Amino acid sequence: MSVTFPGESAEYREARERLLEQEIDVRRAMEAVAAARRALPPGGLVAQDYVFAAAEGAVRLSDLFAGHAALIVYHMMFPRDPGDARPGAMDGPCPSCVGFLDQLDGAAEHVAQNTGFAVVAKAPVERLLGFAAERGWRRLRLVSAAGTTFNRDYLAEGEDGAPRPMLNVFLRDGDAVRHFWGSELLYAPADAGQDPRHVGTLEPLWNLFDFTPAGRPDWHEQLAYPCH
Repeated sequence: MSVTFPGESAEYREARERLLEQEIDVRRAMEAVAAARRALPPGGLVAQDYVFAAAEGAVRLSDLFAGHAALIVYHMMFPRDPGDARPGAMDGPCPSCVGFLDQLDGAAEHVAQNTGFAVVAKAPVERLLGFAAERGWRRLRLVSAAGTTFNRDYLAEGEDGAPRPMLNVFLRDGDAVRHFWGSELLYAPADAGQDPRHVGTLEPLWNLFDFTPAGRPDWHEQLAYPCH
């Protein structure tokens, strides 16, 4: 099928057709990566059924599957408490994590029809839920990992206790739970001018910028913006 848009030049159409071939290659590569991910051998057994704090009280990692075979966990960068005295420690939620979760709040209800999905933070559950209410999140499953080694064990926390924005996927294996996949691109070297893009394939915001002539701006998400 050949397509054209009003007023385009022959030069534009020729360049666009070349770009289309590249886009097709990217689509094929994305599916090849997804297929290779699905074919991974069994990951490590989860040694304990971690206990988290939630709105309804204590919940276990196994509860978060919500009857599904798989569980997706996003580790939100939200510190232990507002009095964390470590040099450079965050005193609130990460704006980039918040921007990401703003987008996922709308998707969470749809995701939950097929797989478990939860957001885990180190902040006390009261602080986490309070912030979620202020933000207007209604669909995200939010739990606190305070008092556990969950974030540290699954590479969402550095040796100094600093949080990191990992995405991890877990899989039921009979009565056991295994780790299936983690967003290790966060730790892989990036080419000059690129961020890790460890969750880049599912983040609408930055992918939308890629469709524009200017591309991704030299900019970071904020918790609030001036009114225009």
